[in-house]
Amino acid sequence: MINATGKMSNTVQLITPHLFLNVGIRFIGSDGSTSDILRGNKIEIKSKGQATSMVIQEQGSSKVHVDTLLKRGIAGFKVNAVCFSVLLDEQPIMLIFNQTADLQRFEVLFYVVTGQQSSSKCRFNERTEESSAVQYFQFYGYLSQQQNMMQDYTRTSTYQRAILQNIIDFKDKVVLDVGAGTGILSFFALQAGARKVYAVEASTMAQHAETLVGHNNASTIIKVIAGKIEEIDLPEEIDVIISEPMGYMLFNERMLETYLHAKKWLKPNGKMFPTRGDIHIAPFTDDSLYMEHYSKSNFWCQNSFYGVDLTSLRQAATQEYFKQPIVDTFDVRILMAKPCTYQVDFLTTKERDLERIHIPLQYTMLMTGTLHGLAFWFDVGFFGSTANVWLSTAPQEPLTHWYQVRCLLPNPIFVRAGQRVSGSVLLIANERQSYDVEIEVVVEGTGVCAKNILDLKNPFFRYTGIQTVAPPGNHSQSPTDAYWGNAGVVLNGGVLSNVVGSYGSSQGSVSGGLFAYSSQAVGNVMATGTGSYTNQSIGTVGNYGSQGVVINSRYNPSTPAPTYGIYQSGYIQ
Repeated sequence: MINATGKMSNTVQLITPHLFLNVGIRFIGSDGSTSDILRGNKIEIKSKGQATSMVIQEQGSSKVHVDTLLKRGIAGFKVNAVCFSVLLDEQPIMLIFNQTADLQRFEVLFYVVTGQQSSSKCRFNERTEESSAVQYFQFYGYLSQQQNMMQDYTRTSTYQRAILQNIIDFKDKVVLDVGAGTGILSFFALQAGARKVYAVEASTMAQHAETLVGHNNASTIIKVIAGKIEEIDLPEEIDVIISEPMGYMLFNERMLETYLHAKKWLKPNGKMFPTRGDIHIAPFTDDSLYMEHYSKSNFWCQNSFYGVDLTSLRQAATQEYFKQPIVDTFDVRILMAKPCTYQVDFLTTKERDLERIHIPLQYTMLMTGTLHGLAFWFDVGFFGSTANVWLSTAPQEPLTHWYQVRCLLPNPIFVRAGQRVSGSVLLIANERQSYDVEIEVVVEGTGVCAKNILDLKNPFFRYTGIQTVAPPGNHSQSPTDAYWGNAGVVLNGGVLSNVVGSYGSSQGSVSGGLFAYSSQAVGNVMATGTGSYTNQSIGTVGNYGSQGVVINSRYNPSTPAPTYGIYQSGYIQ
């Protein structure tokens, strides 16, 4: 029964039924769509034998919307002062109470019956609006989305290598996997000899993770916990926290804050994998991209679209398009200067430090041309006791499902080699699990300035899987002579016998043309795992087994981050 403090005894028995009147309900579809609010319902929660039932019925009618048992482990959380989200028989339902007092009474009852902790002071709920949270957890509840991330060869292999190269940090240790998904990182920790792994997952993917753990006979080591990091509790302190919390531009989705929140269980001198995140920002020139993006609004130039004049919306459409960050990849030679880098040390950074991020910019231009905007990518470092391993999304590295992100300036500026360009990037967190991005660049000594404000939650997914091409005017000799002068060209009817890429190398490193990822964007997707990726070498489509594959093994403790290394070596001329 429920005692006076609202805590639970060994067996929950409700002496009298609990009624809630004038409750609205909204059903949420598997595609994220929502039904109209069905108002005027009553909720009755009562004991049914040794179980507890919940019936949602239309008041004054025999029509029943929901008749189910409230079992331990059923997911649910308070959304705001009058709304509560609950997952019943894999059907997400939003309950809308008539007053806050009713929700508070329901919340205490629900958590007692299901054995969960109250989310009244949950940091995640405080900073996340209802619709975003529902979409977010639905998205990561699909096996197809987990597959998209898992089959990113660079991502998954680097994580495994970082963990297995630092067995001393995991052997006989207690590990926390934040946002575990299917639990793949938890299995890597198990392979490294962890004594206990707590795999925490807030979406319905927790059920699939439990299935995998049982099927792989790992239940004695890996414990799957369904819930949010901000809400659940752990029975012991943690030696190592592992997670894959990076979104586009590193910060999108705001999962990094959840990753940092988990430090409340970390022992002194504990480890975090990844340990540091570096976001790199460089000015770029790309006339083709700018003209393509600008011309999108030409649709609204029509003065007789089925007899309707659309021209009054042309300016608004142009402004909207330029507010979209562009997710794609590009040839590194479009970058006009060495990137500026902003570092986030996950061991020392606090959650609130990521609510407003100001990054000053200072460049000396390496080429003359039109500066169309700023390009973003990130590296994360795993700093273990034995080895340091880097995962990079840089444009000169093997492509990942994060790609790179570019933010265009509506009014680009012309710059000359040797000129100094300053500016800033300001990331302001919002309740949609993303950021508003303010960019500004100034040509020093001229007064020429360009700026833009973009919505990172609404990017334009431009990636096609087509190999990037060198920027125009990059050839120093006739491409035709260079091609036909190659002795291998006569083989196979004119097809080169070796893999041809943008940055071909005879030294065994991964060339820019080694892989081509194809992708299908699924709606207005979240931030990671957004498409279906296939890896292929020229002439072959199949598993990740192509020649010349490097699993970031060249990043040893004495090697700097990939992005830092390439610019230090004078790669950009």
